[in-house]
Amino acid sequence: MSILKHYLSDKGVCRVKFMLPHEVANSSNKVYVVGEFNNWDQEKTPMRNGKNGNHSVTVELPVGKEYQFRYLIDDTRWENEKDADKQVPSPYYDSQNSVIVI
Repeated sequence: MSILKHYLSDKGVCRVKFMLPHEVANSSNKVYVVGEFNNWDQEKTPMRNGKNGNHSVTVELPVGKEYQFRYLIDDTRWENEKDADKQVPSPYYDSQNSVIVI
């Protein structure tokens, strides 16, 4: 798991690449990044499966904010990002959300 940030200072946004390795996705057919930046829409931000089996997607986010998110795998399994800037409690008693600070 990893996150790459590329700041576009002239636009006030950051291109964020979310990457989920094949070891975590386990040959899954559908992987999404779901979070505050897409209103927790479970189908809005699909991740592409690369030749190496890793899943990734790049989104542009406004700078100066924090965004909670998680990965959704095959509509049933949620995963956090181990390389997130921090983890915070989710509204559900038994889980946390990953946070990216832009």
